[in-house]
Amino acid sequence: MKFNFDCSENLEALLVETARSLDEFEGGFEPQIRQADERFGDFQANGVLPRAKKIGKNPREMAQRIIDSLPATEDWEVSLAGPGFINFKLSPDFLLRWVRAFDQPEKIAVSALGQEPKKIVIDFSSPNTAKQMHVGHIRSTIIGESLARLMIFCGHKVIRDNHLGDWGTQFGILLYAIKRENVSLDQLGEDPIAELENLYRKGTAWTKEDESSLEKARKELVELQAGNPENLELWKKIKEISMDSFDAIYEMLGVRFDFAHGESFYRDRVNQVYDSLLEHEICEENEGALVVFHPEHKRFAKQPFIIRKKDGASNYATTDLATLSYRQEEWEAEQIIYVTDGRQRDHFEQLFLTSRKWFKAEKRAIPELSHVWFGTILGEDNKAIKTRDGQPVKLADLLNEAIERASRMVIEKNPELTEDEVTRRAKVIGLGAVKYADLSQDRTLDYAFSWEKLLAMQGNTAPYLQYAVARISSIFRKMADGTTSTIEEARPPQTPHERTLARKLLFFPLALSQTRRDLKPHFLCTYLYELATDFSSFYNHDKVMVEDRPTQGLRILLCLRTKTFLCAGLEILGIETLEKM
Repeated sequence: MKFNFDCSENLEALLVETARSLDEFEGGFEPQIRQADERFGDFQANGVLPRAKKIGKNPREMAQRIIDSLPATEDWEVSLAGPGFINFKLSPDFLLRWVRAFDQPEKIAVSALGQEPKKIVIDFSSPNTAKQMHVGHIRSTIIGESLARLMIFCGHKVIRDNHLGDWGTQFGILLYAIKRENVSLDQLGEDPIAELENLYRKGTAWTKEDESSLEKARKELVELQAGNPENLELWKKIKEISMDSFDAIYEMLGVRFDFAHGESFYRDRVNQVYDSLLEHEICEENEGALVVFHPEHKRFAKQPFIIRKKDGASNYATTDLATLSYRQEEWEAEQIIYVTDGRQRDHFEQLFLTSRKWFKAEKRAIPELSHVWFGTILGEDNKAIKTRDGQPVKLADLLNEAIERASRMVIEKNPELTEDEVTRRAKVIGLGAVKYADLSQDRTLDYAFSWEKLLAMQGNTAPYLQYAVARISSIFRKMADGTTSTIEEARPPQTPHERTLARKLLFFPLALSQTRRDLKPHFLCTYLYELATDFSSFYNHDKVMVEDRPTQGLRILLCLRTKTFLCAGLEILGIETLEKM
């Protein structure tokens, strides 16, 4: 059997080709290949059942007809199960050839695309300037970064855009507070972003206390939006201070962006949005505001998508439409992925409906639009995680605590290490643990944050996976020079644990494919955890350094490939590994 990285694609193509010669499958056949229960095989085709139901024939008889028509091969055994499932069990020789073939991440990456490369914009993180990043920002930041890495790994051209909240009502309040307190932004002390937050809190309190303060704050915003030089200069300085604070967090997390085009970047394009939507009769005036209704939609037929407020001001809807238009025009985006809190689902559904109608009316290419939304991080009380005084947990504090806790783990296990080495390992373990604790959850669910669980050396955690990599590395450190030469003599898998591990390696492309299709990193996390678990069982049952050279060669090969796939998967998740733990 000729094979590529994803064996399921080969089997699907073979079944489709075979079915073409059979009358029962005239008009097309979708094999629906998936991973099989190990007791019955490696891959299973389930597509005969829906086809049989559609044409009113016996699915087992139809499945058997396909089996009888398949070309003879020694690469698999095929069997019929249940009401018409076709099971494929790959031969040991095939497993050996496949494991041999994909020996480097570069080969895996080239084979993982499976489609034409696309230009993809990923919009993630998106904190508000003049505020510190808190724990609520971590989900968008690390989910977005992992999806960017996955798409790049699979050969797509990715633009990472940090759509900052840097233009809006809050700046009127902040500018008012800065001027009232006569504050110099060059002298804000050691923690300038915290000082800006304090000023904003003061300004908010003042505007609530009396109408004159609120009016002054509104005036400052109008002056800013009108291009007042003094206010623009203060606004630019605020943004610089904010970016310095954000960049320190991003550096810790290994996150980068190609652009940080905040809302302000699009402020000169909002009138074009109004004009075009009015011209194409997509929006209408309603109680003084410009709104879009979607009559075909059950809820949005009456729930308006407001694109210009009664007072003539723009809002998130306006700037998001301008942003989407810019990305399609200037960056030629074929897909745009937004990574945000699940509470914004209605907004993005309305945004996508509106933009599709708009682009269709303008005869423009319509990008594929995806909203990758996520739930809330909970504390031990099953409520949104906060500090003891009820404030959001600062993200910098959370990350530093992760490093500190990991430092104690490293010192306890390796008290002889230098301070620099302890710090290096602690950063890898602590930050990796925080990232993985989030990424390993189905992003659509809330999850409870637990230091004990995320730093555990057992279970589905980053330290467990990092330890698996370090454990394999230790095997090779103990080898005599030239031992890996036995790989050339490797025999096919024979023992149950050899076969289980080889089989698990074979499913790496399925994990990548499902993660990419559903935009859910937890599928990749689950695969990596299962791979590490299968490796542990293999290592505990089958000694690697045996005298029989073909056996030794296979087991060394399995160790090498396991490390390659674990490291490649963790790299996609943005998690570093260690040669020693």
